Amino acid sequence: MDKPVGIPHRPGCYVFSRSDGTVIYVGKAADLSNRLSNYFAKDTTDPKSIGIVSEAHHVEWTVTPTEVDALLLENELIKRFQPRFNIRLKDDKSYPYMAISMGHQWPAVYLTREPHRRGTAYFGPFGHAKDARRTLDEIVRIFPVRTCRDSKFIIHQRQGRPCLLADLEKCSAPCVNRVTRDEYQDELDGLVSFFRGRVEPLRRELEERMSAAAAEQRYEVAARARDSLHALSLASTYQSVVVDESSDIDVWGSVRDSSRCVVTHLRILGGRLVGRSSSLYYVDAGDSEDDVLARAMSDAAAKSEFEGRRWASSVADVTATTIEFAAKISTNGSTPYQRVPSRVSELVDMAIENSEQTLERDSLRRQHDHNVRSQALTDLAAALQLPRPPWRVECFDMSHLQGTNYVGSMVVIEDGLPAKASYRRFHVKEVEGNNDVGAMSEVLRRRLAYYSDTGGRDGFPNPDLIIVDGGLPQLGAAASVVRDMGLEGKVQLASLAKREELIYRPGSSAAIALPRSSEALYLVQRLRDEAHRFAITFHRSTRGKSMVKSVLDGIDGLGPQRLATLMNAFGALDDLRSSTIEEIAAAGVPTGVARAIYDRLRADIPVEGTDD
Repeated sequence: MDKPVGIPHRPGCYVFSRSDGTVIYVGKAADLSNRLSNYFAKDTTDPKSIGIVSEAHHVEWTVTPTEVDALLLENELIKRFQPRFNIRLKDDKSYPYMAISMGHQWPAVYLTREPHRRGTAYFGPFGHAKDARRTLDEIVRIFPVRTCRDSKFIIHQRQGRPCLLADLEKCSAPCVNRVTRDEYQDELDGLVSFFRGRVEPLRRELEERMSAAAAEQRYEVAARARDSLHALSLASTYQSVVVDESSDIDVWGSVRDSSRCVVTHLRILGGRLVGRSSSLYYVDAGDSEDDVLARAMSDAAAKSEFEGRRWASSVADVTATTIEFAAKISTNGSTPYQRVPSRVSELVDMAIENSEQTLERDSLRRQHDHNVRSQALTDLAAALQLPRPPWRVECFDMSHLQGTNYVGSMVVIEDGLPAKASYRRFHVKEVEGNNDVGAMSEVLRRRLAYYSDTGGRDGFPNPDLIIVDGGLPQLGAAASVVRDMGLEGKVQLASLAKREELIYRPGSSAAIALPRSSEALYLVQRLRDEAHRFAITFHRSTRGKSMVKSVLDGIDGLGPQRLATLMNAFGALDDLRSSTIEEIAAAGVPTGVARAIYDRLRADIPVEGTDD
């Protein structure tokens, strides 16, 4: 589609749609003209922008008074249309909630994992269903709200006889009108107050009731209040006190990798952790953690789970727009932001840890689910126009320090799983200076020397796809090697640009942008990151050995064999430098040589450096 004209320099919300009217993306902007111009820029490399413009037929916009109003409108439109290019929520796990059927004539409380429905109040989620059941069993001793299904309620209503729970004093038997509507509502209000963390007021009320009844010698009433206090104590033990009991606060902790962001929300009411949820979002390069935080808040508010009086977040730069947005959507409508008070810093760390675990679980799920791996390889083959899904994929990366200690790495996946026995490391021997293209050519030439029309040789099976880390220059070098070795058409090549996450293929400068939520992009990113890690590790090891050799060169009695013995014992130059003469000698070196090594290292000044 072409860029529309007359876009105003005003805050607002914009909507991209297909020709049939299907909404594919909703966005907000502080300046509509500047933001929409980015989508139609000829030099744009953002995969999402490229995908939206190529699929959309037209774009419409709505001007709003402020950026906060634009954010609120965006939130409503995303909920209404569920556009496929927007950040989409994916729950990593189904947690149990305590639910109250408020729409019923006599509301019931029950445990559920079902999606949230209108007319039902939800409290939680609980980390363990066992704790939730124990809590419910104890709390209905204090507030005997019915826990039966509607079908059972109707049966006993027709029979005119209550169930066993009424005899156990765990239900006030509204089915046979043993309780008035007002009395039942009071019990329901007390139950809701408990699940909202208001434990101390309930405890004081029961203590006062017990004392007053005892003073009036109404011992049965006092005994019931005493039993209720005991039940309250048991029920509240399943809600851990994490800060002082007067604290109400919502805590948000987020963790992000290249295409995913997990936000964990901890609800603290009355100093107790009464709710925890972790949600995974697919994100783009232009989406900040602040943007994702706003979306997570919106999702929580939609389920009435954002109601604390204050909130804190792990996001370093929370914008004024997000702070104002939070105040508008929270249940109480006046939630102030706090910059991580010291007493809740441990809660922020807990939220971050939960986010990290959720991200790790998602990674493990993708790696070990055969259907997911198959879909990733199939999608990758379709995007790169490969003849078939690649079973063996090899990825290459280079590492050096200002052109020294050049090394290369090759990591392999087979059927979507790491084949670590096939990983290889390469010392770059022919290239001097800072020359990634030349180093890539040398490593690929040495690797492809093992290519065979019979399927490979000497432990090097033929690859179905080779991915080089870098952009068009690295891809051009790889294509030249393949062409010079007569393997054109036999070896499939691709490159992955580091920053833009774009894939290139030989013979074309057009970038291939995989969807941010695609399993294929995740697989390629994981492979690239593993190649980079493997190369960096090998480079540091090589550089360390090189530094040791250069620093200790010329010491009498220290030959290659003793040097290798030292490296096996200490591992790194810094560890050797911090050792005593006795410790060096204990590694198998004569005392005189150990003293010479010790003196040399104390006189040497280490040179700091970073990896490229």
